[in-house]
Amino acid sequence: MRFEPTASRLWKRLPREERRLAAAAFLHEPVPELLASALSAIVRARHVRPQVARAMAPEEQAAALAGILDPGEALAGSLLVALHLGERRPLLAAFLDGLGLPHEDGVMKEEAEARTLEAAFVERTARELTGRFPAEQVELYFNVLLLQDPERWEPIRALSGPGSAQA
Repeated sequence: MRFEPTASRLWKRLPREERRLAAAAFLHEPVPELLASALSAIVRARHVRPQVARAMAPEEQAAALAGILDPGEALAGSLLVALHLGERRPLLAAFLDGLGLPHEDGVMKEEAEARTLEAAFVERTARELTGRFPAEQVELYFNVLLLQDPERWEPIRALSGPGSAQA
């Protein structure tokens, strides 16, 4: 697997349709602190006034946001998380179930944070997941986990092959 070291680089690597799905999920349940950044990015990309960007239909906003290859690190990270919390919850839930970590619909519960993960167990669960979901979706999810908490998810890095970018 090839892991990108930043959310911005990972965002740029995504196909446009994946970016559109992520943008639509983000705009459906926006992070209030980043919504202004998303609208500002649309304003700059489309050369429109802020009120025009705010008045766009959600699908048009998502398409515009998906076309922005460098939305900034914070916004790119939030877009990537939104993709998984929107379209990819079954993948998240399957991985956390496989690890035996308590979660609610793919979102880890607080008590899961304190549990230590054994590298061999994480690796085995990750490989099982790759058999159940498209490999590129699994790789993307693992990269997002590494970007969010590199220490906790360090065992995933072992899945990276030679010549891969290190997150």
